[in-house]
Amino acid sequence: MNCTKCGAQMRPDASFCGVCGNRVDAGAAAANPSASGERIHIDEDSRGQGRGYAYEVLHQPAFSLAVVHLQPEQSIQAESGAMVSMSANIELQSQMKGGLFGAIKRAAGGESAFVSTFTSRGGPGEVTLAPGAPGDIAAIEMNNQTFFVQSSSYLAGDASLVVDTKWGGAKSFFGGEGLFVLQVQGQGLLLVSSFGAIHRKRLQAGERYVVDTGHLVAWEGTTQYTLRKAASGFFRSMVSGEGIVAEFSGPGELLIQTRNLAALAGLLKPFFPTQGGSGSGFNINLGG
Repeated sequence: MNCTKCGAQMRPDASFCGVCGNRVDAGAAAANPSASGERIHIDEDSRGQGRGYAYEVLHQPAFSLAVVHLQPEQSIQAESGAMVSMSANIELQSQMKGGLFGAIKRAAGGESAFVSTFTSRGGPGEVTLAPGAPGDIAAIEMNNQTFFVQSSSYLAGDASLVVDTKWGGAKSFFGGEGLFVLQVQGQGLLLVSSFGAIHRKRLQAGERYVVDTGHLVAWEGTTQYTLRKAASGFFRSMVSGEGIVAEFSGPGELLIQTRNLAALAGLLKPFFPTQGGSGSGFNINLGG
């Protein structure tokens, strides 16, 4: 199969041209307007091509690893610390994307102030990426869309994507979920990670749905949301074990992670060693 824009040879199942980045089903989407509407397009076989690279996601869903094959002089950007391995000819550069103000916004949103850019020099190269916690990776093919991503779920993306930190709402402060979310716009590959598996929920126009903020991964820009207490009244929210939740209104699609890292940390806390002589957990004797 050849690209309809530049004529380059492509794999039969490719969605993007690896040379020019043209989306091969663009003509079909134009003929069918409903197909070009905003939705989260995740490759079912977890592999595909983008602007100068090919990718695949291995070892799903518990210990996923994203493998990105770069063509010569092509780049991909990733969250700082996401790299697992890379070819010897890959050049790694870390920079404060968006300048000092952008770095401050990223740090406030719970991300690293620096963004890593991987570029293949002198020939093709490979980069493998993974999140810090066990879980899944979703390879989303964006087609001039807008998505919102929980800051801890962003892993990597096409260098052309515009990633900005946005205010997530004052109430999220009281939920301990952070004040900011990431707004991702453009066309190309977006890799998001989850703690546990990823559950997809599609909302029809006007349909409302409530998600615990600790389980959110990403959602479409068409989806409106508000933050509120899980139950009416402060006491009821406290005894329910739920804090702040996000109430979404369709149309749009949500990506939800099946496990909550903060909840796991709370379960493990009693087993952590302590330096004091009282309380739960193991005691460490610092004396001789």
